Amino acid sequence: MVVAVSSFLFADDSKPEDLIARHLQSIATPEARQGSKSRVMEGTANYRVLVGGAGQLSGKAALVSESHKINLLLKVMTTEYHGEQIVFDGDHVKVVGTYADKRRSEFGDFILANDAPIREGLLGGVLSTAWALEDVDSRKPKLQLEGIKQIDGRSVEVLRYQPKKGTALQITLYFDPATGRHVKTLYTASQQPVAAQTVAISDPRIAQMDSADARSARSQQTRYRMEEDFADFQTVDGLTLPTSYQLRFTEEMENGFTKSVWWNVSTNRILNNVSLDSRNFEAR
Repeated sequence: MVVAVSSFLFADDSKPEDLIARHLQSIATPEARQGSKSRVMEGTANYRVLVGGAGQLSGKAALVSESHKINLLLKVMTTEYHGEQIVFDGDHVKVVGTYADKRRSEFGDFILANDAPIREGLLGGVLSTAWALEDVDSRKPKLQLEGIKQIDGRSVEVLRYQPKKGTALQITLYFDPATGRHVKTLYTASQQPVAAQTVAISDPRIAQMDSADARSARSQQTRYRMEEDFADFQTVDGLTLPTSYQLRFTEEMENGFTKSVWWNVSTNRILNNVSLDSRNFEAR
């Protein structure tokens, strides 16, 4: 009972700005954070198809950032699938078609259609110099603090993030209450199929359908879920950053088919304030 009351009071009395201040302090001093102008993370990557297929591949990962620019590369070497590359040059988001026939993956299509994670500086969390919470004054997102909750068997402090320009995504950030460290981001969205959206207008036969059938047709949706998890924090050049990064993407289609893929990245090294060629932020 005491714990429940304490959490309630904590949620009521705190503001998003308080959480953000504690979080930023968990990374480094203001001087150290402001002094980090560019960053390169390199590591190994393991890719698995969890649902909707099979397979496990090993490869490489890199996250290159400079100010708001970012290039995330998740690379595997197979005949058909080469991984993922997502680039933001400060103005435009580019998602590379990484299948042999230049098609994008389901994840790539999702990011291209819902680019807030990279445009807002959320993708990659504090591993990127573009990190959204370093720049809330200019980004001006709508923030809602939801207090402490139990997620994945642990207590986390929950912050809702809505970009100023709006997005179809529901974005939730999770923090370790004890340290203020950012440990997870969750993005969810649902999309009603075009046929379900338009059939009532374009097809007069819909009027003859049983009302329950009509509701069922309209309720069919494709659901998306993207999760980023951060762990194993270490101090590099005075900055406390995660050395374990996991990315999971799940698509549940209206026909019942589900595909879920998972990337597990282990950092080998993190370099700060390196001189970067502008071509790092060109899709290849």
